[in-house]
Parts: sequence; C-alpha cells; structure tokens
Amino acid sequence: MSTCNSEELLKAKVNEWLLWDKNQDTLDEIKKLVSENDTSELAKKLHHRLAFGTAGLRGKMAAGYSCMNDLVIIQTGQGFLNYLQRYKNDLLTKNGLVIGYDGRYNSKRWAEITATIFVNAGYKVRLFGGMVPTPFVAFAVRRYECASGVVVTASHNPKDDNGYKVYDSNGVQIIKPADKRIQQAILENLTPLESSWNTDILENNPLVTDPLDDVMQAYLQEIIVDIVHPDVIVKNKTVDLKFVYTAMHGVGYKAVQKVVDTIGVQILPVPAQRDPDPEFSTVQFPNPEEGKSSLNLSFQCAEKHGSTVILANDPDADRFGFAEKNQKTGEWKIFSGNEIGTLMGWWLLQCHKRTHPEIPLNKVYMISSTVSSMILQTMAKAEGFNFVDTLTGFKWIGHKALELEKDGYTVIFCFEEAIGFMCNSKIVDKDGISALAQFTCLANFVYGNNQQLSDKLDEIYNTYGLHLTWNSYYFCYQPATINEIFERIRNYRGAKTYPTGILNDKYKIVSIRDLTTGYDNSQPDNKAILPVSSSSQMITFVFDNGLHITLRTSGTEPKIKYYSELCMTPEVKNRSVAEATLKEMVTAICEEFFEPEKHGLIPQSG
Repeated sequence: MSTCNSEELLKAKVNEWLLWDKNQDTLDEIKKLVSENDTSELAKKLHHRLAFGTAGLRGKMAAGYSCMNDLVIIQTGQGFLNYLQRYKNDLLTKNGLVIGYDGRYNSKRWAEITATIFVNAGYKVRLFGGMVPTPFVAFAVRRYECASGVVVTASHNPKDDNGYKVYDSNGVQIIKPADKRIQQAILENLTPLESSWNTDILENNPLVTDPLDDVMQAYLQEIIVDIVHPDVIVKNKTVDLKFVYTAMHGVGYKAVQKVVDTIGVQILPVPAQRDPDPEFSTVQFPNPEEGKSSLNLSFQCAEKHGSTVILANDPDADRFGFAEKNQKTGEWKIFSGNEIGTLMGWWLLQCHKRTHPEIPLNKVYMISSTVSSMILQTMAKAEGFNFVDTLTGFKWIGHKALELEKDGYTVIFCFEEAIGFMCNSKIVDKDGISALAQFTCLANFVYGNNQQLSDKLDEIYNTYGLHLTWNSYYFCYQPATINEIFERIRNYRGAKTYPTGILNDKYKIVSIRDLTTGYDNSQPDNKAILPVSSSSQMITFVFDNGLHITLRTSGTEPKIKYYSELCMTPEVKNRSVAEATLKEMVTAICEEFFEPEKHGLIPQSG
C-alpha cells in the first residue's frame, strides 16, 4: 500500500472514531494523539481490531478498536445480537440472555451497554444487580434456558485489562465456529446505533430482571446442599478447622461466606483483599498461581490467627488455590493445580462411592486437559472408573462432559493444571466457589484423621504411583523462529520424521501426538481423535519410562510452553531418584528439541 493511501486510510479511521465515539475520555484520547500527529500510535489503535475468539474479548482498557472501550463494546453487542438472532432466535425470543460483571473499572457499564442493546431489540435480559462470580453466569444460563450468557471480566489479568466472555446456550464457553460467526456479525454491525448509548432505558424496564437472589439460593441448594453429604457437614463442625481466605480483591467473598456457612466451615478473610478493588492495590498480579507474591497478606493473616490452611480465589472466582503450613517445619507449601487436582480427584471419588452407590464406577468419568497431570487416568485404571483428556481450556472439558452425560455417564470431577476445577455437572465450567467448598470438606476430613493435606497427597501417590510435574516456558518474540523450531521437530531426521528419543536414545519415545497436523501414532490409523488446529503448535511425546511432555505455543503470549510429568508405578518410592530423572529428561528435551541458545530463547525467570 502506498504512503498516500495509508495516510488516507488512517485519516478515515480517525474521522470515523471522532464521529462514532460518545465517551469523552476515549474521544479526548484520540483527539490528543491527532493534535500530537502521533500517527504510529493512532495506527496501532485504529487499524487493528480486537478479535473475538473462543474466550471472547480481552485487552487493555483504552481508546481505539484494538482496545476495550464503550464503542468496541457497543459494536460487539450489536454484532452478538445479530448472531443470536441468526443462530439462537427461538431461545433468545423465549428466554433472552444473562449478563453479569466483575469489580473492574467499566465492567458494570459495559454489562449495562450490552443489556441496553438487547432490550432495545425487545428481548428479555437477566442483568445481575451486583458483581458476581463468573460461575454464577454459567449456572444461570442453564437454569433459565437462555440463548447465551455474557460476563464482563478479565479474570486475573492486570488492572488495566478487561474482557467480554460469552457462554453458549448449554452453559459452556463458546467454541468454533461460534467465535468466527460472532466476529463476522460484529464486522457487519460496526455503526453504533444512537440508542445503544442510552443505558437509562434499563431503569424500571419490564424486560430487565435481576436474578442475583434466585441464583444465589439455587446455587446454595443445587451445588452445595444437594451434593455435600450431611455427615460431611457434621464432620466439618466437629473438626472446626480455621481457614484463611483471600478473594484477591475480587468478587468471591460474599458467595464464599454464604457457602461455608451452609457447610459448617469457618473462614478468616484477609481484610485488605476481601472486597472488590479495581486497583488490586496489594498485589502486582491478582492471581493465586503467582504464589508467594500474591499470598503475602494471606500468610501474615494466617500467622496472626494460628491458621495452617489458606484458600484463595482469583478475582472472578472461577479458579481456586491452596497453601498449607507444615506443622513440623513451619514452612508454607503452595500446592500446584496438579496437586490440588490429585487431592480433589481422590476426595470426589470417595464422595461418589458414599453418596451414589447405585451408580457403578464403570458409568463414572473424570476429565482433565492434555497438559494436566495424568493422575486421574492412573486412578481410573486402578479403581475402575473412566477417564478422558481434552484440549487445554474448560470450553473443551465442558463440551466433553455434556457429551458423556448424554451417553448416560456421570461426570464427577474435571480439572486443568491452571487451578481450574469442576466439581459437579450443574456448572460445566471451572468454579472456584464449589471447588473451595469441596476442598474445605476434604481438609476437615484429613485434619480430623490427624493428617495434613501434604500427608494425604503423599499417601495418594504411594497408592497409585508418584506423579512428578515440571512446567515452564521460554519467551520467543519471533513467530518465524517458533515455526522453525516446531517444523524441525517434525522433520528431525529427514522429512516427516519425529525424534525417537533423547540422550542418544537413553530414553526412548513410544508415542507422539501432534495436534497441529493431526498425527497420533497411538491410534490405529495414526490420526488424532482430539480436535486439530493448524494455527497453533502442540506436540505430545510419551517416553518408555512413563514421562509425558507436551510442547505448545501460547495463544496470547510470545511463549513456547512445556508441560512434563513423570508417572511412576506404586513400587517406585524413591522420590529423589524420580526428581533427578525428570530434571535430566526435561533439560535434555529442551536442549535437543528447542536449541534455545541457537534460537535466542529466553527462559522463564525464577
């Protein structure tokens, strides 16, 4: 494109923004860039549109089509309305949609803008009257049989970000091709209607109802009371274990307090992090996965009150984290998502056996993602229930759970290593509130037997076999380099030949699954049964000694990630030998497959 044409195109985009945007702050932001003749920044903001994907929208709150702001939300809402009219019109006409929001800047406003667009079109809107955990929206979609659900949240992203997450009518996050269809509908409805800006229409409108109280009561009944065995609640009250809880400046506290009151559990909220705070003023990254940096105030609170157990939700309360103080050494251990998943899998299996003895284990399933621990698979082989893994992301886990239930199976637990847990099939998405509830019951059971949860974890590994994980990543800012690395792996010793092992075949590869190309030599026809995407890189290797490792790219960051796990038989008790083997193998895989020095890869710090 010529310089002249490029300048004309940018000028047209600037004029379009100045004409369409009615938010004074973002309008002034663009005007300022125009007055400074900052064409580079204007081009970044106006030439590139924030794309709608299977996670909806997520980005920085600022002016421009590449960011989150009033105008982009209006365009998105108008497009989404058009999509639902085209593909879900019966449900939309009958039951409308659900809209919720978190405590970030602009979240409430953008929820109201979305509601305004649908109300103007004559549809029912269940707009939560206050900030809610994301799982409440997923729950409400199925409860009211709505066409869809929208929650305005950026989960645990930094404070300058926000997002727009969409659930399908089945209560699961959207998957392809819905994302592409919504994106196309947005592009066809970019001109903002004058009525889309006027949220005053929502006040006392008969089409708008607040489902908050009903959803809270239904959640307590269906997700807690109907599922937690009465004897477990009695045990909770007997043990009387004190839990420190952090909402990480998010929306979890009110719901968590009601839930733990219902099951006879006491929590001590971290005062400075209890209530929503869009500044996230006490943490640099509001994510329990960050470990000590995000849990410092929790440790202080626990020490003050003599508690040995810390519970944590991320800001939209769909994830759950946990830490425990060793009563012998006084040291705190932050449990990984895989370790929590191991404990929860064991616990929910025991709960199922007790609560539903009429459902045989051969009709029961547990699910985890491909990059999570394979401990559930190991348990399944030993106990007689079923296991299946899915692609990374709860959208895949949720859809698989519904598919299995349709076939007559009962899904009792699902998890992924990024501290996401699904403890029932009423909510087919990760839910940090019900996960916390179940985990407190587990903790009271364990402590009531004079153990700590770290002891129970060791006991589980002694029963089923040690599962050691090592997950990390490299930064790589050149997409061409990433493609070069993965193509070399696929043509390792000639065209279309993968590696056969590492360290001169000291450790041999027994199976390979490439979900970029669709190759899987563990299947009879060498074709992968999991969904394949040529737009992302993902290869899994299984070695003869039980090591699984998945190499993949990030969809949102310039990273090459690896997820490894060494699965040992129960007879192998020497943890230090297993740890040394895992370190030796992962180091060799990274060096031989990635060639980090040659390609200028930057390892994860710390």
